[in-house]
Amino acid sequence: MSTYIPTRDDAFKLLKKYNKKDGLIRHALAVESVMRHFAQRFNEDEEKWRVIGLVHDLDYEQFPEEHCHKCVELFKEHNWPEDYIRAVISHGFGICTDVKPETNLEKTLYAIDELTGLVASAALVRPSKSILDIKAKSVKKKFKDKRFAAGVDREVIKKGAEFLNIELSELITQVILGMRPAAEKIGLKGNL
Repeated sequence: MSTYIPTRDDAFKLLKKYNKKDGLIRHALAVESVMRHFAQRFNEDEEKWRVIGLVHDLDYEQFPEEHCHKCVELFKEHNWPEDYIRAVISHGFGICTDVKPETNLEKTLYAIDELTGLVASAALVRPSKSILDIKAKSVKKKFKDKRFAAGVDREVIKKGAEFLNIELSELITQVILGMRPAAEKIGLKGNL
C-alpha cells in the first residue's frame, strides 16, 4: 500500500505532462478552486480536494475515448493512493464509469465539474466577461437554455445537487464563489 500523498505541485506537474491545451488547464484550475471552497465548507482536507480537482481530467486530452479509465494506469504509474484514484473515476459516474460517488469529496467533484464549464461560459457572455460580478440567477437562466453551452450535461449537474442534498441555485452560488479566487488564472477576471 502506497503511503505517498501527492502535493498540489505534484498534481500540477502531472496535469501539465498530459495536458497542453489552455482550456483544459483553465478548467482544471477552476475545478481545483471550487473543490478547495467546498472542502472548507465541509471542514475537510483542502489540499487533498484541490489535488483531486486539479487532476480530475488527467486523461481527457490525450485519451478522450478512455476518459476515467486511462487515468487509473497513469496514476498507478506515479504511485497515487487508491482513494484519490477512486475519487477521480467517480466523476464519470453514469457517463463513462459505474463508480458511484459516495464521499462528500466524490459527490462534490461530480456535481461541480460540468457546472464550472457552464458558469465560465455564462461569465464570458457578460459585458464584463468576469466571474467576479456574475450572480446565480443569470447562470440559472443559461442553465435552462439548452442551446447555451450545449455540451454541458444539465442532468449530471442536477444529479450532483441531489447527491449533495443542495438546491441547484445554492450549488451555482457556491461554484461561483469557489471560482472567484482563481478568476485571473482561469481567464475570468474580466474588465471590471
